[in-house]
Amino acid sequence: MSSRAVGEAIAAAHRDEWARIVAALARRFDLDTAEDAAAEAFAVAVERWPADGIPPNPGGWLTTTATRKAIDRVRREARREQKYQEAQVLYADDAPSPTGVIDDDRLRLIFTCCHPALAPEARIALTLRMVGGLTVPEIAHAFLVQESAMGRRITRAKAKIKANHVPYRVPSAADLPARLEGVLAVLFLVFNEGYLATGGKSDPIRADLTQQAIRLSRLLHTLLPDDGEVVGLLALMLLTDARRPARISATGELITLGEQDRSLWDRELIEEGHRLVRGRLAAVAAGGPPPGRFQLLAAINAVHTYPQRAGDTDWFQIVTLYDRLTSIDPSPVVALNRAVAVAELDGPEVALALLDGLPLDGYHAFHASRAEMLRRAGRVAEAREAYTRAIALTGNTAEAAYLTRRRDEL
Repeated sequence: MSSRAVGEAIAAAHRDEWARIVAALARRFDLDTAEDAAAEAFAVAVERWPADGIPPNPGGWLTTTATRKAIDRVRREARREQKYQEAQVLYADDAPSPTGVIDDDRLRLIFTCCHPALAPEARIALTLRMVGGLTVPEIAHAFLVQESAMGRRITRAKAKIKANHVPYRVPSAADLPARLEGVLAVLFLVFNEGYLATGGKSDPIRADLTQQAIRLSRLLHTLLPDDGEVVGLLALMLLTDARRPARISATGELITLGEQDRSLWDRELIEEGHRLVRGRLAAVAAGGPPPGRFQLLAAINAVHTYPQRAGDTDWFQIVTLYDRLTSIDPSPVVALNRAVAVAELDGPEVALALLDGLPLDGYHAFHASRAEMLRRAGRVAEAREAYTRAIALTGNTAEAAYLTRRRDEL
């Protein structure tokens, strides 16, 4: 067995099976034990597979090995009196506690990591660690904090889950929509951090984060295929990530949607995203629930990715979709994005009037959008000032390069 084949098999098993293994162990052990035992199982695989060969069922082999490692650990700790209760799990004959409305370990692990008892940043970090399998240094790099600080954040999150006796289960059917909303929000935050990475020393795009978010969303879609917002979020990510190859120039500058080389877009992802959007349109037309935020955002991105040329974009349909989005999400950011679309239909002055009074002074995209509208309206001095403000606020190196060039061209 070549070392390359073994390495590829272990990497594939880590990518495909990590969450399943950790989730399976978390049903019987605490999160620390589950995580450590899974890591030990992969370490054993690195030692044995080159000599013994890759097992027919790598996931099953790893789960069995990890379970034995976890049992060994609990047995060792059970010698101490304070760990006695934990040790009982090894010998308990009772049936497992009810796990909720959906019998899937990985979904329960996602919901556990995204429990409302945890702060949003802790939910993201813990989800990436426990479900995504990212290392603490990788997560720390993603969020531009020291490894020690990220390690403490994850440790505190796990301790809080343990101290608060957060149940390892999916919420009840009645509670599911509210809890699911939080899970989707976390996944969207992870994706956005990858798609427009912050930090002066960070790559402008973190494909590892966007891929993690998409993979977790695919998992959620597999587990909840009929939930419209889950479908919408996955479609939104696919249609957005499909444009990634065309977003940054050779000189490291952001390329706007209208200026991108559309031949570089990933057509396979676009087709998949379009299929998901069409499926939701059919479901709504058949009497299903009206579309939510992520479904509408996915539909807007579908309109953007249909035409071969930016000049053929159906801006009327996009504004109509933003009108529907505003009715369920009347946030300033949605109002900003709607104004950008309105500018394409009714001109920059009309759009600038829509921006007046929006409470977004600390948001770089507000000033960048306003700068472009002022530029088109011929208000050069105001445009230059808005570009400067946007440059100061953006944390993305590629966007800063683009805005600087636009300002200097005035």
